[in-house]
Amino acid sequence: MQDDIIFTLTDTAGGLEVADWSVTSGELGIHSGAPFEIVKRTLHGGRQEGSTLVTIRSGRLAVTVIPTRGMGILRASLDGIGFGWASPVDEVVHPSFIRLGERNGLGWLEGFNELMVRCGYEWSGHPTVDGDKVYTLHGRAGNTPASKVEVRIEREAPHRITLSGLIKEKAFKNVEFETWTELTVVPGDTGFSLDDRLVNRADYAHTYEVIYHTNVGRPVLEEGARVIGPFTQVAPFNDAAKPDLATWDRYRGPTRDFDEMLYACELKAGADGRTEVALVNASGTLGFSVAYHVGEMPAFTLWKNTDTDRQGYVTGLEPGSNYPYPLPVERAAGRLKTLEPGAEARFRLHFDLLTDKSAVDACAARIDRLKKGVEVAVHGEPVLRSRTKA
Repeated sequence: MQDDIIFTLTDTAGGLEVADWSVTSGELGIHSGAPFEIVKRTLHGGRQEGSTLVTIRSGRLAVTVIPTRGMGILRASLDGIGFGWASPVDEVVHPSFIRLGERNGLGWLEGFNELMVRCGYEWSGHPTVDGDKVYTLHGRAGNTPASKVEVRIEREAPHRITLSGLIKEKAFKNVEFETWTELTVVPGDTGFSLDDRLVNRADYAHTYEVIYHTNVGRPVLEEGARVIGPFTQVAPFNDAAKPDLATWDRYRGPTRDFDEMLYACELKAGADGRTEVALVNASGTLGFSVAYHVGEMPAFTLWKNTDTDRQGYVTGLEPGSNYPYPLPVERAAGRLKTLEPGAEARFRLHFDLLTDKSAVDACAARIDRLKKGVEVAVHGEPVLRSRTKA
């Protein structure tokens, strides 16, 4: 809006990069509603040299975004309770130190420690070689520094704060994608929203894939924690996930040599097209929920990585346009989507931090309403072809 307060922190077109910056609601003359502070820092030393962080603190909530890592979300907290996970990767690694092709295409893992990282957009799945093309793990978006970063604050109450970033994924004779990401915090709220728009700037149509790889560890994840949602279909991603199929929605404590298990799922949407899925701790006093539009992201992947704490005790709640199978598998299954020249795709999500029993109960009640009349079909074998049209 015309009266919004706008700060530009990065702009490659104008040669602008503000290394360290901050502003508070008081400095802006905003004295109604929850006070807020927005801070940008540039990190130094080790493999995080040059990485940038933007943190929005508002009332009980704090969210930290990494502009240099595709506008991924490093962590969030509410009432001092942190949400994210403890990865062995303990620095915010700058993409210049990442070699995606290393480790047989698993170089992406050398920077992986975010609460939420975008997998995509040219591809998003597991490594593979398809003809003369090599596809590494989870695409390039999560290791692409933003070309433009802006903070927008509405002057009128409730003084909505939006952090936007432009991610460019372009290659001569190949893809020409631009993604505008928007993370919005409403001062006083207990969660935050994403509204991303992927645009095909090329003169030719191109397929895309996207997975919002959302990762939660302690204190929500623990022995007896469970995932809840209006699931309609659940299938093991591969044979490795079969042993725990009977307890696919419940979690072990840290288990040495567990490695990982994935499940390919579908969820029911409400009348507004949205669904919600949550991880809840054993006592029902802490949780983390993700709400999203099923029409935009019809596939949901549940990633269980209940290895030891030091190795990374974490689970992934992952809405997407597709599953993380290698691109040729997704193409054969009909899940690749196509953007015509100049067309765009939109991806909207809301994340809610649940720090007491009443908040968990309210989330569970919303999910129960979505589950009304739904029975989940649990398949004994991997199901590669979606039961809904992509």
